[in-house]
Amino acid sequence: MLTAVKALGPKNPPLIGHLAAFRRNPIRFLVGLQRDYGDLVHFKLGPLHAYFFNDPEFVKDILVTRQGNFTKSRMLQRARILLGEGLLTSEGPFHLRQRRLAQPAFHRDRLVGYAATMGEYAVRMRGRWRDGATLDVSDEMMRLTLGVVGKTLFSADVESEAKEIGESLTSILKMFDLLMLPFSEYFERLPLPAIKRFEKARDTLDRIIYGMIVERRASGKDHGDLLSMLLMAQDEEADGSGMTDKQVRDEALTLFLAGHETTANALTWTWYLLSQNPECEARMHAEIDRVLEDRTPGFDDFPNLPYTEMVFAEAMRLYPPAWGIGRAAIDGFEIGGVEVPAKALCITSPYVMHRSPLYFPNPEQFDPDRWLPEARQARPKFSYFPFGGGSRICIGERFAWLEGVLMLAGLARKWKLRLEPGHPVEILPLITLRTKYGMKMRVEAR
Repeated sequence: MLTAVKALGPKNPPLIGHLAAFRRNPIRFLVGLQRDYGDLVHFKLGPLHAYFFNDPEFVKDILVTRQGNFTKSRMLQRARILLGEGLLTSEGPFHLRQRRLAQPAFHRDRLVGYAATMGEYAVRMRGRWRDGATLDVSDEMMRLTLGVVGKTLFSADVESEAKEIGESLTSILKMFDLLMLPFSEYFERLPLPAIKRFEKARDTLDRIIYGMIVERRASGKDHGDLLSMLLMAQDEEADGSGMTDKQVRDEALTLFLAGHETTANALTWTWYLLSQNPECEARMHAEIDRVLEDRTPGFDDFPNLPYTEMVFAEAMRLYPPAWGIGRAAIDGFEIGGVEVPAKALCITSPYVMHRSPLYFPNPEQFDPDRWLPEARQARPKFSYFPFGGGSRICIGERFAWLEGVLMLAGLARKWKLRLEPGHPVEILPLITLRTKYGMKMRVEAR
């Protein structure tokens, strides 16, 4: 039986440890840990032993090499009250089965069709913008990516419900701060206002998702989208069984939410960074103009937009949508000369890693040239991991790259965005990395 060896780390206050500081601002807390104690730090969150890892080899060890020794962290285990047994929350053989059944929806031939929708929606949105208007770009990107994921994965037009869905999702994400508290399993049954808001938001999303499922089952029509695949899927490698409505709901809701929230955040931060770096913006505009001329962007344009892709990659370096990744150790193990006990929480953070000067000189600077092929090859793989790694790497990674680049190209062909003077810009690390005050920007015709 392994026992925890004293690793470098802060002195732990009695009873709650560093839980209050971590909950107050987890990113600031982790940045401070790395600065003061290095790349393998021990601390406590309440009674729980926690370890923060900020070395690419440590990240690889946890996410890939020893991935079988870990389950999802408490945050995603608690997310089951919303997402059920979806891909983000399920474990073991069931997770592998569900991933295998959903994977065909993200194959190349499907992405070609998705790209056409992405381009069309970007062009539609840019047609609604007006020169000189001030927009909350975070709201605009949420509406845009919500429309795309609804159309591509579910053949549904959900743009009219964007406001309701967005408000529900915000309520749910804010609720997770409460659900992470020790013993929250007990007070989630109480009639607290926050609990009631969460339940109302969950009911709203269930109504939308189950409505799609009921309608599709009744029609019996195969739309060739993710929803049809989930409804018709049979596990030929096991018992040949399909999914219940509840299983389809869990997967559909997981991909519905994850498929728009993360890309919307990444795009919002990209527009902000471009507004602060006009030389990079001008290079991106020149590439887009040369490649697209006046066409709607599509799948075949993606490989011809390398600088636009580099811009998106650099934005996700500075502001990765999934800012932190947690795993719970099943058995104790040794790493970096330190023994980590069973049940310990193991934390890695793309946000912190991506700002390491060891791998990214002048890390606070926005520099898309970091993503030239020779620069990429000179860095260890897990110095950059916005989509995670191992068997649980984001199933929609290729979808997200395609969407991010084509959205930027479609909108930037006609417009540039400038931060509204005096608008505060601050991160809000919920499950994803949101903007605390939105992103008020002025639309300018190119």
